[in-house]
Amino acid sequence: QVQLVESGGGLVQAGGSLRLSCAASGGIYTFNAMRWYRQAPGKQRELVAAITNGGRTDYADSVKGRFTISRDNAKSTVYLQMNSLKPEDTAVYYCNAEDYNGGGYVTGAYLEVWGQGTLVTVSS
Repeated sequence: QVQLVESGGGLVQAGGSLRLSCAASGGIYTFNAMRWYRQAPGKQRELVAAITNGGRTDYADSVKGRFTISRDNAKSTVYLQMNSLKPEDTAVYYCNAEDYNGGGYVTGAYLEVWGQGTLVTVSS
């Protein structure tokens, strides 16, 4: 069964940078879309960035110009480069992957997978 494994979170000062990674384990999967969400304490989970299999990207207004999402399809991995971090970026970051053909293995089978989350803390 496919799992998403995240890494790269940690503590950084305001203005600093971090790079998050999220890799699918158990094989090479093709995902129609891969996304990063975040959830700050006491707040709802929000979409941060998304990227399609074709490379089209979309960002929340709050991170435009500071965050960059990318993916390596050969490695079934999605990245989130976070620059100019602010204290309000502090949250648990989750990756998400979605496909309508079982990740490339089962035609017509909807597949959605979540990572376990990685904590990003930005100090002022």
